[in-house]
Amino acid sequence: MATINKKRIGITGPNGFVANHLAQTLILQEHYEVIPCKRAAFEDSRLMDQFVSQCDVIVHLAAVNRHHDQNELFEVNLGLSAALVDAFERTNCGPMVIFSSSTQEERDNLYGQSKKQARELLSDWAKANNATFCGMVVPNVFGPFGDPFYNSVVATFCHQLTHGEQPQIQVDADINLIYVGELVHHIMSAIEQEVNQEKLIVEHTSTMKVSSILDRLIEFQNQYVQNGEIPLLVTKFDIQLFNTFRCYMPLATYFPKKYIAHRDDRGAFVELIRHGISGQSSFSTTVPGITRGNHFHTRKIERFAVIKGKALIEMRRIGTIEVLSFELNGDEPSYVDMPIWYTHNIKNIGESELLTAFWINEPYDPTDPDTYFINV
Repeated sequence: MATINKKRIGITGPNGFVANHLAQTLILQEHYEVIPCKRAAFEDSRLMDQFVSQCDVIVHLAAVNRHHDQNELFEVNLGLSAALVDAFERTNCGPMVIFSSSTQEERDNLYGQSKKQARELLSDWAKANNATFCGMVVPNVFGPFGDPFYNSVVATFCHQLTHGEQPQIQVDADINLIYVGELVHHIMSAIEQEVNQEKLIVEHTSTMKVSSILDRLIEFQNQYVQNGEIPLLVTKFDIQLFNTFRCYMPLATYFPKKYIAHRDDRGAFVELIRHGISGQSSFSTTVPGITRGNHFHTRKIERFAVIKGKALIEMRRIGTIEVLSFELNGDEPSYVDMPIWYTHNIKNIGESELLTAFWINEPYDPTDPDTYFINV
């Protein structure tokens, strides 16, 4: 079998919000190798030289977004890019560099100025050394697993609503947003096309007032968390926001959710799901001891409902080691919903046939399955 010549993608700030999504998406492609940059490398020239020497492309995402001392924030952000340039010059390496700046470049604050000057520093190095550079100017980014009170107001609101806290609006302004998966797509396209552009404006994909975002999230809280109902999701942004919201829920204590069984002399009636969107419903039978699944999705909303037999459902967030386990029994029908970026499976742990009903928000498309097989 022919050896695949992988493109080596270095990522600074690999534990950050965007960096983590980028790394996990790149890993799904067999022609990429991800090389994370250790934080210590920015203070150790030997480590930094080793890092840049390994990379065909460096996506520079390391940055400080918030700090009590704005002057120190400015110095840190500019210093991170300067450390890269110094390493390029010491090693005589010239990888393609993609830098993530911010639309705050044009604002009168030290964070925005630190990003602008860092972008210009890298651009000047690239011009002087005939290297490829793409300086992306990025709007507000939201999506699953962002840090509340740090990455975005969406992350903060989602965390507060799912943890019994009361969100407060500081400034009710319009904000331009891009979903983290969309930004990752822009970065990967720039890598593939070897985009060479000093300042590339990444267009936002939605605009909403802060209060409107909060109102929508409160609807999710009332319909989904309180009643288990999939809300009406009309736009792509609605689905992105709902999937983001779901990832902040305390899954280990929320699931499994038991159904209400309406029983009489004839037997029982159980409503499996109430939803405001179309989708695909199906069921499976599983013999004792067999496990199904071991895959994850990056955009789909999915419900597993056990209505007969005994099952063990396991899930694990991609890139982590903690496994969440839930036992379900058809004698008390119940369900577990699968968050995006969580690989999951279901195993028949009973002595009789397991009957499971499934609902997913989009019909299966073999040309775009959004299904990635990784063991829990």
